[in-house]
Amino acid sequence: MIEINNVSKTYGKKRSLANVTLTVESGEVIGLLGPNGAGKSTLLSILSTITAPSSGNVTIGGLSLKKNQKAIREVIGYVPQDIALWEELSVKENMKMWSKMTSRSLSNEQLQSLCSAVQLEGRWKEKVKNLSGGMKRKLNIAVSLIHEPSVLLMDEPTVGIDLQSKLEIIRYIKQLAAKGKTIIYITHDLNEILDVCHRFAVLKEGKLEFVGTMDQAKEKTGEEAEQNVVYKLLHD
Repeated sequence: MIEINNVSKTYGKKRSLANVTLTVESGEVIGLLGPNGAGKSTLLSILSTITAPSSGNVTIGGLSLKKNQKAIREVIGYVPQDIALWEELSVKENMKMWSKMTSRSLSNEQLQSLCSAVQLEGRWKEKVKNLSGGMKRKLNIAVSLIHEPSVLLMDEPTVGIDLQSKLEIIRYIKQLAAKGKTIIYITHDLNEILDVCHRFAVLKEGKLEFVGTMDQAKEKTGEEAEQNVVYKLLHD
């Protein structure tokens, strides 16, 4: 589904990504781990066509990023780390505004169904500014699904929220994966990697240091405890 081939990104003299190569299969959830500044968000920005790579190429669903940016936007849903909502508008108004920006015009019933899927029942007419942090995160996800993308790019979708909301979001992400969504998932939470992701990748200083399952990571590091495995991958 996603082929990242020798992708590099520089900003002036600063290198953000260096020859990253990664394949993500259809229906797979792959986690991205790494310290702040490792290049995780830069990679998602490239995949979502927000920024162009300095070199290398990406294909998504057989479409080349260099030639098919508009078509790629049709198959990608992007959940940013920041809340991408209008605070003074209601849940309904936010959903309708975002729907108008896509190629699909959904009915109120369809938009409400999306909100119900992320457990925002009863909040349809409530202003976003009155929602909890967890509810805003859920609405962020609902917005990303309006145009029915086959690929989801998620940049720390559970950061800074209560445990119940986090568990509900994680459960929903697993449901999306079970339905065939391909998901790249940035997180700093080891438990999310273990619970949600089929494989994970470690980025350090823009370089891809590891890609595989936790069992493969244990074999590589010689460690058994998951925390020790990740610590060694991040620090060696």
